This record gives sequence, structure tokens and C-alpha cells, in this order.
Amino acid sequence: MTVIEITRPGDPQVLKPARRAVPTPGPREILIRVHAAGVNGPDLLQRKGLYDPPAGASDIPGLEIAGEVAALGSEVTRFSVGDPVIALVTGGGYAQYTVADERTTMHLPGGLSMIEAAALPETFMTVWVNLFQRGQFKAGESLLVHGGASGIGTTATMLAKALGASKIFTTVANAQQQAASLALGADVAIDYNREDFVEQVLLGTEQLGVDVIVDIIAGDYVARNFQAAAMNARIVQIGVVKGPATQVDLFPMLVKRLTHLGSTLRSRSPEDKAGIIAELESKVWPHVQSGAVKPLIFKTFALTDADQAHALMESGQHIGKVVLTVAH
Repeated sequence: MTVIEITRPGDPQVLKPARRAVPTPGPREILIRVHAAGVNGPDLLQRKGLYDPPAGASDIPGLEIAGEVAALGSEVTRFSVGDPVIALVTGGGYAQYTVADERTTMHLPGGLSMIEAAALPETFMTVWVNLFQRGQFKAGESLLVHGGASGIGTTATMLAKALGASKIFTTVANAQQQAASLALGADVAIDYNREDFVEQVLLGTEQLGVDVIVDIIAGDYVARNFQAAAMNARIVQIGVVKGPATQVDLFPMLVKRLTHLGSTLRSRSPEDKAGIIAELESKVWPHVQSGAVKPLIFKTFALTDADQAHALMESGQHIGKVVLTVAH
């Protein structure tokens, strides 16, 4: 089969097509003939040598895929050969075939194409865990989403809107992203190149701040998030695009009784991920199947053009998800 290898840590050009043997599924695994694979921030970090796969995981990048079941492990009971599925994998998504644990595989939600479905597992599970489980976001609360045009940002906006947010703020890079974010359900989309998000959030909340902040940026945003947060707010850190926070005044955290959380999804056990999937299927899939929430696909690339997909992601000019399509 054709796969994409990271030949060495570096820029997008280190991603190269290669030939490898089709993997054999273990007892609780499914072999999936991949039709499409989502491109995510952790893939970019892995390519740069900043995010090693968990022990035992494939060194091939790619954490979410859509395709059809090609073969079953001896203990698999929930799927049959030929079933259309989506799966969260710990690696191996940038390939014509990959294996997925039965517990982190789902039947393809109705009404979605393979390309749209490939944008679901990693992104929707990350948002669900961080915004709703760990961030404890509830209907009637206000929200600030940084990177509002990213896959995480667009998904968080749509889910929060569908599940009853009182007011949603996002930060974006330009007028096109601003318009797209508003169309997805944001009440205020802040162009961070022209406006100070702390000022805009306080202006839009009568100086109270927001209840929950989802941040993929870090850097100097950490201290500014404390300023934009309401009393008892929760700040969920799920990325560090701008690197570490070198200067942080913790006094606002004390005064406002803030909670600052962080997590990653990739290293969680299959049992943990299965629990997340069960909640998605019961609480989110109905919104997906009704069309109220739908992955926003910005652009697709052929699997062998994965380097171009990574370059686009790093440019920050995308709105929604970038997906690789896999030919056979």
C-alpha cells in the first residue's frame, strides 16, 4: 500500500510517499480501506519532531479516517466487512489501509460523505472532551474560542451554538474568516490583527468576561485569557501554536477563582475513548444527522500531496478542515 512517511523532522517537504505492507488487524482491531483522512494540528507537531506517537502506535501520521471495513480481527463483534465507518486512530491515517481498535470505530453517520466524515473523529472528540467534559460548558454560558477558523474552532462554535451558548466570541485572522465564523454561529468574530480580544470580550459582556475559553494558541494569550475570563471561568488549553507562556501574572487567576485545564486525546486508553464516542453518538450525532452541525471542509488534497496540505494548515489561511483523499 501507499503511505506517507515523515522522513525526518522538518518542514512539510519531509512528508514523502512510500510503500509498506498492508497491516494485519489484531483480535480487537479492524482493517479499514481508507477513503479520506483528516489533517490535524498534532500531525504537524509530529512532523516537526515535537509530538511522538504513543508506545506501540504507527509512526505514520494521521489520527482520523473514514473508509470501509476490509477485514476483522477474531474478537470483533460490532462490524462486518464492507461497513462504512469512521475511526479515531493513534497513528497510521495517512495510508491506503490502516487498523483501528473496534472501540474507537463508529458507523458512518447518516447524511455525510466520506470526506466530511473523515473530519469528525479527532476534532469532534477533542472538542467534546475539552469544552463539554473538562470545561463543563453548559447551555446559557458564554464562550471564547481562539482559532475560530480552525477545525477545532469551527467545530466548537457549531456545537456550542447547537447546545445553547448564550454568546460566542471567536478570534480569527482576516475578514474572510470573520464572515465564515459568524455564519457558523459566532456572535462576535474578532480580527486579532486589528482588535484586542480582551477589550472586545469585555465590551461584549458588560465587563464581566466569558464563562469558558477554548485556546489552541498559548504564548501571550494565556495571560490575556485570564483578563478576558469571568468569575469562576474555565480555560481549556488544547494547543500551543504560539509556544510557551513566558510571562504570566497568576493574580487574576486567584482573584477570579479561575480553572485552567489542559489535555491531549491521543494518549487516552481505548476504554476512555469508547466512553467519549458513546456520548458523541447520543448527544452530538443527532445534530449531525439533522444537518444542524456539519464538518466544514475547506480543501482536499490527494494523499500523495500531504506536504501541500500541511503547508496550507501552517499558513493559517484555511477555514475549517483540510482532508486527504485516498485513491486505490
